Amino acid sequence: MRIVRAVLGVVAVLLLVGVATFVAGERIEVARLRSFDERGVVHETKLWVVDQPDGAWVRVARPEREWFARLRKNPEIEIVRQGGDPQKVRATPDLSTDTKVRIDRAFRDKYGIVDWWYGLLLRSNPIPVRLEAAPPA
Repeated sequence: MRIVRAVLGVVAVLLLVGVATFVAGERIEVARLRSFDERGVVHETKLWVVDQPDGAWVRVARPEREWFARLRKNPEIEIVRQGGDPQKVRATPDLSTDTKVRIDRAFRDKYGIVDWWYGLLLRSNPIPVRLEAAPPA
């Protein structure tokens, strides 16, 4: 009986941590990135965004994510910021160490301890992606 209670306690704690992490991650700005596959089908991904003097930035937690593969094939995407309309942008990954350090710091400054926690849970080799206004068609 003790083992069952211990297992249930661990499951309850993990569930509570998961819910708290999700809620905390949604408290600060969450944008929607719209990428397009080769057929033009829209795929929407929720993610965080930070503003820097050189533009808005997002970050892929793991390079193998499908949305990242789509934007590498077609960098012309859309971003929808909270309360805003879709904006056409060009997504440019930046693999430089200096940029990674700078953008990681910006995410920490904006999202606080939740960014650190998400990093422990979800990130493996994150890559910053700059969002620049798309050139006119």
